[in-house]
Amino acid sequence: MDVAANRIVVTGGAGFLGRAVCESLRRRGVTEILIPRRRDFDLTKEEDVARMYRDMRPDLVLHLAAEVGGIGANMHNPGRYFFANMAMALHLIEHARINRIAKFVQVGTICAYPKFTPVPFREEELWNGYPEETNAPYGVAKKAAMVMLDGYRRQYGLASSYVLPVNLYGPWDNFDLNTSHVIPALIRKCVEAIDQNRDHIVCWGTGSASREFLYVDDAGEGVVRAAEVMDDPTPINLGTNMEITIKDLVHLIAKLTGFTGEIRWDSSKPDGQPRRCLDTTRAANLLDWRAKIGFEEGLRRTIAWFRSHGTGR
Repeated sequence: MDVAANRIVVTGGAGFLGRAVCESLRRRGVTEILIPRRRDFDLTKEEDVARMYRDMRPDLVLHLAAEVGGIGANMHNPGRYFFANMAMALHLIEHARINRIAKFVQVGTICAYPKFTPVPFREEELWNGYPEETNAPYGVAKKAAMVMLDGYRRQYGLASSYVLPVNLYGPWDNFDLNTSHVIPALIRKCVEAIDQNRDHIVCWGTGSASREFLYVDDAGEGVVRAAEVMDDPTPINLGTNMEITIKDLVHLIAKLTGFTGEIRWDSSKPDGQPRRCLDTTRAANLLDWRAKIGFEEGLRRTIAWFRSHGTGR
């Protein structure tokens, strides 16, 4: 698909990943990018989704919008996160069929993988167990969208693609400590501890869990590549194939921010899924896509952005 020739709706286009996706589209010459804002369209409501399709008349929909947060937010909002993410996908995919759009791209989540998936995660393992409990409602809702797209591809011929980005980070991330993911939370804690002359920070869990992180600009490019070359919702991991423990991550962010105080661990808080690291062979083979931004370089850019913009919210 030549995306430049299409009228494209990007749900969540004003958000963290959405900014990167829209910039990737502009680099390809796309001039008609439409972003449904929450104040105008509640995408959990079918009547608003139907109106969005009528008003915006897209050829292509990139569905990035989600209600999501870190471990704490997932623990406090399991029902809402399931409903909101399931409802958005359900209505957007159904009305994509009704309006006969050219293609629908769904951004999934690594939270859909089983809790004890063998590392590195291969897409074939998606159904071999239940997700980690704290984020299972969100992960299952996103995985259900993939099943819906597969059914709509086989029954109605709706072209689609489905990507699974690993944990994202970068400028314009959510730095709210109540809802943020681990990297922005740690950056904010370290920078504010320095600014306020505090002698320690507190981190959740034990630090033993591992994660993989993908710079948001690389993820945006992966989403657009999927729109260009995929016509079926074969799940495709987007990641770096680099794993780091949370303990090592904390020490790295402390070093890069200049925080030299004590790091205290609150082991009463959960670690989440024990390990996350992706096999990205499928993305290389099917999308000709690989991450380009090195981890320390991405962290430096993110820290610099936070120091310039604060929370950005």
